[in-house]
Amino acid sequence: MIPLSLTPAMRAAVDKARPLKLSVTGLKTFTVNVGSVNWVFCKVYTNQGLTGLGEGSITSKEATLAAAIGEHERYLVGKDPTDIEMHYQAMFRWARWRGGPILNSAISAIEIALWDILGKALGQPVYKLLGGAARRRVRLYKDVGSTPEAFLQARAEGFTAAKSGFVRVDKELVVPRFAVREGLRRLEAVRRAVGDDFDICIDAHGVLTTTMAIDFCTGAEAFHPLFVEEPTQLEDLGELELLRSKTKVPLATGERSFTKYGFTEFCSRHLVNYVQPDVCHAGGILEMKKIGTIAEAYRVEMAPHNPQSEVSTLASLHVDATTPACTIQEYNPNREAWVRDLFFGGAVVVKDGFAELPDRVGLGVDLDEKVAAAHPYKPVNRPQYRFADGAVADH
Repeated sequence: MIPLSLTPAMRAAVDKARPLKLSVTGLKTFTVNVGSVNWVFCKVYTNQGLTGLGEGSITSKEATLAAAIGEHERYLVGKDPTDIEMHYQAMFRWARWRGGPILNSAISAIEIALWDILGKALGQPVYKLLGGAARRRVRLYKDVGSTPEAFLQARAEGFTAAKSGFVRVDKELVVPRFAVREGLRRLEAVRRAVGDDFDICIDAHGVLTTTMAIDFCTGAEAFHPLFVEEPTQLEDLGELELLRSKTKVPLATGERSFTKYGFTEFCSRHLVNYVQPDVCHAGGILEMKKIGTIAEAYRVEMAPHNPQSEVSTLASLHVDATTPACTIQEYNPNREAWVRDLFFGGAVVVKDGFAELPDRVGLGVDLDEKVAAAHPYKPVNRPQYRFADGAVADH
């Protein structure tokens, strides 16, 4: 039985794939070191030779994530990979211990790979199976440094928006007044350089205390950023509600939240102007589509998080293409030659700051396993922020 939560287009796609008698035969993970981070991919294999590629990259816990992905193989083998909603529900609910960054990222990687298989089986890009396009192209903002020169370079490349972490932290030391004051000075310099019509996105990255967040956001009002991202931590939505009551600056959050359940309160209580699910962590392609539907119902915009690889970018674009609430997408291209080789030259097409809709079947990208093997996993430690008294600071 096909789950009722699928749209008519999705149900028709699954019905068309059934005569292929696809069956999962195995699963494999690939962890690739890219300097300061590791990307974690998985491939799902089938009896018909079709494979699906997914990504679940998560900082600091990559080896644990790879093991979590692998533990799903015993469930998947022998099953029809096109029953995507069924497999998501089973992986999320039957495990008893559900949720969290590791388990959700593992499920996300597999779910993305299953959509890749379905698209290849039907000869269609994934977004066509999600209901088709709601837009002709996807607006992007580029991740850059916090200098005027970095923003001007993004504008010269055709982008109409860019993002940086303006809050100032020197040598992993968080000095609250200095961090806020210097962050606002950087923001003022960038606004002066790019003019009024270029959108500035700010990533506070969870560094701010409640007091710092209020000071920074109210100070930023004069410079009209598109949004301030992660100005608070997720443990207490009351903190976010307090900040919402103190500032007119548009707020954004969600990269460390999971599934539709994690985003319902953000939207229904209008705590933020933008929700930022990450397709690699929030539950995969269909779960992010559902999050976008919730956002649409409450007139909250969606700006998906995406600092990972081309696999993550394409998975995001397939959802963006079909989701009315999605108005802008994070884009963090890695232009090293070997990274392009990793994806056989890549498939994301960017023109004038917008991504073209994917036109290849399935996800639209594949992984060169030989290149992946040449860049194996290396443990990476994240910065260890502290206050002047030695106490641990958020990051």
